[in-house]
Amino acid sequence: MGARDTAARHQQEDSAVAHGGVVSADLESAIDAIRSGPQGPGIAAVFDFGGTIVDGFARPSVLRRIFRPSASRTAAAALLGGIRNSLTDGEYGRFVQLSMQALAGYPESELDALGKRLFEKTIYGHLYPEAWQLIRTHEAAGHTLVLATSLTRFQVAPAAAELGIEHVLYTPMATSDGVLTGYIEGKTLWRNGKADAVRDFADAASVDLSRSYAYSDSLADLPLLSLVGRPVAMNPDRRLSVVAAEHDWPTLTFRPRQTASPADYGRTVAGFAALLGGALLGVIAKSYTRQRRKMADGLMAYGTSGTLRAIGVRIRVCGAKNARAPRPAVFLFNHQSQFDVIIVPKVLAGGVTGIGKKELTRNPVFGPLMRFVGVTFIDRSDTAQAKAALAPVVETLRGGLSIAIAPEGHRSYTPNPLPFKKGAFHIALQAGVPVIPVVIRNAGEISWRNSMIARKGTVDVAILAPIDVSGWDPNEMDDEVEAVRQLYIDTLLNWPEPDAD
Repeated sequence: MGARDTAARHQQEDSAVAHGGVVSADLESAIDAIRSGPQGPGIAAVFDFGGTIVDGFARPSVLRRIFRPSASRTAAAALLGGIRNSLTDGEYGRFVQLSMQALAGYPESELDALGKRLFEKTIYGHLYPEAWQLIRTHEAAGHTLVLATSLTRFQVAPAAAELGIEHVLYTPMATSDGVLTGYIEGKTLWRNGKADAVRDFADAASVDLSRSYAYSDSLADLPLLSLVGRPVAMNPDRRLSVVAAEHDWPTLTFRPRQTASPADYGRTVAGFAALLGGALLGVIAKSYTRQRRKMADGLMAYGTSGTLRAIGVRIRVCGAKNARAPRPAVFLFNHQSQFDVIIVPKVLAGGVTGIGKKELTRNPVFGPLMRFVGVTFIDRSDTAQAKAALAPVVETLRGGLSIAIAPEGHRSYTPNPLPFKKGAFHIALQAGVPVIPVVIRNAGEISWRNSMIARKGTVDVAILAPIDVSGWDPNEMDDEVEAVRQLYIDTLLNWPEPDAD
């Protein structure tokens, strides 16, 4: 059994993993090496893209759903065609030739928009969370982050932006008046071309490559890996695995992200049935009290438990005591999956309602249930209306009922939390209650951001200590809010031990 197969087997045997979402022993060692190694912007962390940061393909059926005009599908297929683990010289040559033909005549602005759309529709689901962990660890060490790829900017820029990689080196396309000519401008970033581009960047940025890191999956990047002092073979092809073993280079292997299987669809359907059935059962079980709040708590308890059991998701919690006291409180959760509305009520165990976007009222499953449990829906497009809708929430808190809210306002495409909006903090300040961070890990692995289909696995939840906001200046809280957001990033990178069962 090869090194790659062995590493994959070890990951599969970890019962806590959800499609590779938990740090493996090898990844832990790599992260520890970064933290104990040289620090500062003079050290670079250079990442290849296809096979290293992202894996997987979009099937033609996906393209047909996203792009109806055949011309758009042709361009989309050209952009997706080169995003794969590794290419031989001949394959790469054919890819470049076909790409030039397919993209000639397109305006740059149109391809930028197309690349962003492709990322938001399909590519994001194939990003490795482990790569995100490495990127964030290098960022915490003050390293200069670089994405170096033979692809075009249209294929990689959206992912780089979401991952927080500032410097992107790519194969430039020649243009005339903003329209692609069908030719490459300058040198293709392939093999020595990529290494030369990284060397030129390092000279300009005062980066010491002899102390820097590079990550790639392909033997084609041997010139790049040989250029740095700390090369890492990440998801290596067979030929690179041999070279890495000969040079004693660290090797990391992550499980590819796959689209949902028929079994996943079946479990999800069963999960929605369990949600509706459990919700009804919970209301009936508490109906003798004739108290809507108790019936709402019964709905959430029975509905969420039944759903998670049906879809095969286990929740592992650390800091559960912080969910019980103090109450009431404003619970803040990072938001990457549509199933967060199942996970959060489960771990908070009653006495909580929420705030959601108005669009959720149209959801045939979650909408009616959220209305029953007293969720406040806000129209984010109407700032004045949104502020007015939040006023009763303060009274809800003063009355003893806690609130759960996603301060990002949108689901994120990566584990990285989006910037936090301030509304939840203003509510806590006005109501005189603390905010309590609820950090969710792996939910995006269980269910991709834009999907209602769930996979089996484990979701980790860390409930952090309460934060007193009573001394915050409501007009000057930017730094405090950003510090709370940083707590989420720090927790995702340094996960605490789960509570004893």
